[in-house]
Amino acid sequence: MNKVWFCILELVLGGSYYVNSVIDPDLTSKADYLLPSLTMGYLLTKQTLWIIPLLVSIPFSFQSYLRLPWEQTLSIGTDNLLFCFIGMWASFVANAYHQKNKLVAEVEQQNKLLTHYSAEIEKMTLLEERNRMSKELHDTLGHSFISLILSLDASISLMDSKPAEAKDRLIRIRTLAETNLDEMRNIVHEMGEEEESSLIRQVESLAVRFREHTGTALTLSLPETERPLRFEVRQAVLRVIQESFTNALKHGKASQLHLELTYFENHLQLSVRNNGIPIDSLNYGFGLTTMKHRVERLGGSLLLSSGEETPVMTEVRCEIPLKGVIPHGED
Repeated sequence: MNKVWFCILELVLGGSYYVNSVIDPDLTSKADYLLPSLTMGYLLTKQTLWIIPLLVSIPFSFQSYLRLPWEQTLSIGTDNLLFCFIGMWASFVANAYHQKNKLVAEVEQQNKLLTHYSAEIEKMTLLEERNRMSKELHDTLGHSFISLILSLDASISLMDSKPAEAKDRLIRIRTLAETNLDEMRNIVHEMGEEEESSLIRQVESLAVRFREHTGTALTLSLPETERPLRFEVRQAVLRVIQESFTNALKHGKASQLHLELTYFENHLQLSVRNNGIPIDSLNYGFGLTTMKHRVERLGGSLLLSSGEETPVMTEVRCEIPLKGVIPHGED
């Protein structure tokens, strides 16, 4: 338990026995002290290095008193030193083996932790991807179905009075359904590949389809030059636009909308205004909550306001920082 005191007691007791064995050779032989030397070498530490010269000096201390020849004294001292070094070597091997077992146990423990963390990360990743998919489906399908419903309502009202125009509308509705299906496929591909595309072109295409299938007046104010953006930023802007269009028609019954997209040095700003029914109390449903979380996740902000001026305008405004946003495809 205490290596220092053990070595001191071993020197006193073992050394006394050694002296006695030299005085009375019939009792034992000179090799009896080699085992204590071996043991002390095995237990040797930095604090007990002084044991080594003492082991060697024991025979010389009693050499003149016992009248031992110098050859025998030197032989005994050398044997003690040799067995002490053998004990030190055995201690080194034992410590190395102990360290190896300790490292193996630590590696096994770390492997268990890594397995646990890997399972947790996989679970979190699946949950995050599931939430992301639900948001994408809500934003895309909600906007698409609103357009389809409005187009079908217009076609139904024309069935009796203008069947040719109603048929033409139904043909365009079918085209819209195919377009929506392609858009869903593109979303799935973009999630996996995150291909680079122009945000301005996507906004213009979205506006063209919206005007065509809802008959709503929509004006655009877009920048002349394109800025490279990450997939997440482009998707956030498009989903905010779609949700704003959907809410303006579904809840506000708007007939006029104005979209403005502006690039600033460190951020982009999106504003969608409509002349629909003003909002009495702001209630964040799934769509607005998804929109808000999507923007805030990118470090941006989203504000929904309904003015009291004439004419009454409801505005959805969001800002997304561009500083530090690395365009897709760049390191």
